[in-house]
Amino acid sequence: MIKKIAFVAAVAIVVTPGIACAITIGNGPSTLSITGYGTAGMIDKDSEKPDFLGDWSVRATAAHDTGASRLGLVYSLDEDTIASDEYINDLFMFWQAQEYGRMEIGMTGSVAGKLGLGLPDVGGMRVNDTPLFYKKIYPDGPVIANNTIDSGNQVLRLNMATNPIHGAQYGVSFATLAKGYDYAVDVGLKVRRPSGKVKTAMSLGTSFMDNLHNFSADSYVPNVTADWRAQAAAGLNIQYNSWIVGANVRAVYDHDAITPAADGVSAGTGVSYDILNYSVSLSYIISAVGIWHEDDHRYTNNTVIGSFRYKYSANVDGWTSLGLSSKTPFVAAGLRLTF
Repeated sequence: MIKKIAFVAAVAIVVTPGIACAITIGNGPSTLSITGYGTAGMIDKDSEKPDFLGDWSVRATAAHDTGASRLGLVYSLDEDTIASDEYINDLFMFWQAQEYGRMEIGMTGSVAGKLGLGLPDVGGMRVNDTPLFYKKIYPDGPVIANNTIDSGNQVLRLNMATNPIHGAQYGVSFATLAKGYDYAVDVGLKVRRPSGKVKTAMSLGTSFMDNLHNFSADSYVPNVTADWRAQAAAGLNIQYNSWIVGANVRAVYDHDAITPAADGVSAGTGVSYDILNYSVSLSYIISAVGIWHEDDHRYTNNTVIGSFRYKYSANVDGWTSLGLSSKTPFVAAGLRLTF
């Protein structure tokens, strides 16, 4: 039975990481670039008093180019980090060489997660990264929100990834001195075929974490205490002209956990289409928690979300989304500015 109705209206100001028009200081080999986004809106459930919906992120990169290599420092902060009483999302040094690849050392996410593939999405509800709708539309049970490998950010980690070799990029991570576990080893692979009428990308990732003790896993599951955790994830994107089809899956297993179930499977599929200044997407995500253990409470959550985006210009676009999650229908709308 549908038990709640939610309405979201949002206005977003976004600086997209990696775009050429990011705020940049310096014209020589040494530069400082700043990217980020901010979202402000309202959400109304069951015709109650509307709640504020806010989200933001900022990322600063200081780098020095030598021609054949690049050395830099990255710091990022976001709303989720502050909400968890932390003040660092990313803080790491990196070295990138044209001949070898990229190495990162510091506090950052797993290379297996960074090489993972998300679902096509043109809306503003962050379908691929701790979705916003779960914050106000509370699921009836735990939900694995992310479909790529996640072994924590606030840990000391070494990431190493190759440059693409015949379309394939390999990466490995090692994390220790972590808050919530003893160590973690992650491995990732991404294979791209960007030429031809049909373009494809595929990703695989695995992770092993030892001796979890009150580890904060996904945002919408309980903290975990267990002997060890194993993860595996796979993703696929196929592009044909203006169509993009995607699918991904993540499996999480906690061995001898003494805390409530936080493991299971999350999977999703989606499609998007672009025509002139218009884009549409449709995604479906399922999360099943507690399926590996007979004595645990099992909970399955289904989400479907369709989005529409109109590009007013290279820096301004508006979007609207219509979805259903945790038996709660919702509609969202927003304005996004990039610079």
